[in-house]
Amino acid sequence: MAEGKIIRSPDIERKNRIPPGQRLTEKWPVLQHGGVPKIDVSKWTFSVWGLLEKERKLSYEEFLALPRVTVLSDVHCVTGWSKLDNTWEGVSTQVIKELAKILPEAKFVIVHAAGGFTTNLSISDFFESDVLLAVKHDGEMLTPEHGYPLRLVVPRLYFWKSAKWVEGVEFTARDRKGFWESRGYHNRGDPWKEERYG
Repeated sequence: MAEGKIIRSPDIERKNRIPPGQRLTEKWPVLQHGGVPKIDVSKWTFSVWGLLEKERKLSYEEFLALPRVTVLSDVHCVTGWSKLDNTWEGVSTQVIKELAKILPEAKFVIVHAAGGFTTNLSISDFFESDVLLAVKHDGEMLTPEHGYPLRLVVPRLYFWKSAKWVEGVEFTARDRKGFWESRGYHNRGDPWKEERYG
């Protein structure tokens, strides 16, 4: 992956960029279950495990040294707000594919975050060209409220799939519902189909 590559999420090319049932906001609301974790990056690691040829564990410095991309995308929250024209910087999930050497039987990705939070994605959704593990939003490092030190960004799905405070990804043969999905949210979460709840 070329350093500094700019990727435009396909949704920003739509004539109407606001999905059904959504309203536009200029703000970036902060929503989460429970408090904001205090993460010490000197002890933080990013792990990749499961159905792989070789599991990997990276320190914060090692993660920051990976090739970067910039993704331009919209954000659609299941609670009904949409924020257009976001600029994210981080590591494309394609880089994870190169690092991990995933086995063919892997069909799903379970994203693990601080506090025991998880979210589940099909392997195809995880490896879409505009999906990244972000460290910056609109030119600034993520704040703790918005997922510092690392946030998954899945632009084409509702924003709960863009897990905050990511610590690792697990590749599995079978799907396993994440935190919100096991509490009634839709298993996939396509905003254009209004896949809000299961």
